Amino acid sequence: MSKSGKDVQAARLDAATQQAKLSRGEYEKELARLHAELVKLQLWTVHTKQKICIVFEGRDGAGKGGIIKAIMERVSPRVFQIVALPAPTEREKSQMYIQRYVPHFPAAGEIIIFDRSWYNRAGVERVMGFCPDETARRFLESVPGVEKAMADSGIILLKYWLEVSQEEQTCRLKARINDERKVWKLSPMDLESYSRWYDYSRARDEMFKATDTAWAPWFVIRSDDKRRARLNAITHMLSQIPYEDVPRKAVKLPERQKRHGYVEPNYPYKYVPELPWPSKLNGS
Repeated sequence: MSKSGKDVQAARLDAATQQAKLSRGEYEKELARLHAELVKLQLWTVHTKQKICIVFEGRDGAGKGGIIKAIMERVSPRVFQIVALPAPTEREKSQMYIQRYVPHFPAAGEIIIFDRSWYNRAGVERVMGFCPDETARRFLESVPGVEKAMADSGIILLKYWLEVSQEEQTCRLKARINDERKVWKLSPMDLESYSRWYDYSRARDEMFKATDTAWAPWFVIRSDDKRRARLNAITHMLSQIPYEDVPRKAVKLPERQKRHGYVEPNYPYKYVPELPWPSKLNGS
């Protein structure tokens, strides 16, 4: 293909991906429909004793937290469980690397969501110098075997990489600087990671090459548009799992019991004050 032909193809691709942002109403309507499907998935998972493991990876600010929050909004945290492990302890540092993650793999009737996972070794640990390149390469060589064992044991494993552009990542990280709701999301590690964009790109490329397998492929989600990314992620996740409607008995509320002489006590309950909303905190 000629250079001009490639340019035209790239322009068409850009035009196709640069869609108008969804309105809040459109987004919430579609998300409500997907929430109902997630509840069906939950009931099916428990009924069939299925084991599902979902991994979300990506750069800082790529939108992992927002997608996971959208998934969790209407489901049971006893079935859908989030795993976001802290830095390893001294004991864990001496273990086989994958060992600290294995106890969190799903049992029957569970859907486990990893907000970052064992792939920390291929990403942040490697880029930030917490492990030597040779150690990271040995990890990448061993991962396909571990994930094959997961698949052979009956676990449905889905791996997602959120792809955010440099411009959008900058915008999101800048927005955290003066937002008191988000200051906890901007650590010195995040700032250092931000400066190493191409080191992360190289680490991502090698990770994909080594671990994008037939039994555990990587799926990439464009995440510059947060609303579309959340809807696309949930829709794709549902499409990868063969869930079905589970028969349910019709629900009818029973009659309440009779009072049988019960009298409300004259107890000095400590009620929370009912403020005249809208109001401002601390009188400011």
